[in-house]
Amino acid sequence: MSHPVSQLHSSNPALDRLERLVAEVGDLQSKLILLAGNGGKTKLLRSLGERLQSLPVNVGVKLGQRLAATPVSERGFSANELLRDITVSARSNAPLLLDNLEVLFEPSLKINPLDLIKRLAHARSVVAVWPGELRDDRLVYARLGHPEYRDYTRDGIVVLETVQSQ
Repeated sequence: MSHPVSQLHSSNPALDRLERLVAEVGDLQSKLILLAGNGGKTKLLRSLGERLQSLPVNVGVKLGQRLAATPVSERGFSANELLRDITVSARSNAPLLLDNLEVLFEPSLKINPLDLIKRLAHARSVVAVWPGELRDDRLVYARLGHPEYRDYTRDGIVVLETVQSQ
């Protein structure tokens, strides 16, 4: 089914801003854009994917399947390589779109999820949905005291805050 051009590129200020950010980060050392906020992140990522004709990678499903087939003792060492293998199949001339990153926070992996995503963003632009929240200008995942709790500075990362539409 074909869509009228006006429908494909309808006015969406958040999507337009995200598309501009993707173009601008190409010159930076880290080409990472995180979508953070209280809603609409996955929808915005999918809309960007439609515009760029690129499908978002569901990291939870793809990496989860690969990790399940990996011996427990090797999962932490393998996570980086497995994620790289998964993302190689994504269109290389388009930004890499990542969603459902929660699996990366599994404590038994003993990895730094943000560093892993940053490494992917050195070679190409990456737009990822941050599964936590932006709190006091920090990227936070889970609550203090939770085994998956992480707290990162947003230095060197472009963060686009989304808001839930009413």
